Amino acid sequence: MIIHTFASSMKHTITINSLAALPEAAKEFLKVLGDHRLIALHGSMGAGKTTFTTALCRELGVREDAVGSPTFAIVNEYRSAAGEPIYHFDFYRITKPEEALDIGLYDYLDSGALCLMEWAENIEDLLPEETLVVHLTVGADGSRTLSWED
Repeated sequence: MIIHTFASSMKHTITINSLAALPEAAKEFLKVLGDHRLIALHGSMGAGKTTFTTALCRELGVREDAVGSPTFAIVNEYRSAAGEPIYHFDFYRITKPEEALDIGLYDYLDSGALCLMEWAENIEDLLPEETLVVHLTVGADGSRTLSWED
């Protein structure tokens, strides 16, 4: 795993070279997350958004068998080891903003809980300004790179 933080621009990157490096990458991401509670994960199909979300949840103490893709449910709720709610969204199937509003999107976003959102670009116009946008890209060697600015 390679971690780069450029303090002047507050641009961060974490390169994940293998599945074995995921727990360490998730731990590092959580360390630098700061006060951000709304995380929009952008990446192509198969980039590893759900896999990375699962690693984050495990680091937060969510039961290993509890985490899964909410593709059909749109949102899954988990509990951290401290009992705090974590909301995991998959907006892949959302085609109109009203569909996200119908599930009570703002109730979740305003809850103060950690919200991990896959395919958030499908509801981009609904997301608050403070949403941290994280890009997940796949390298030619199969590695994954997380990048964001704050």
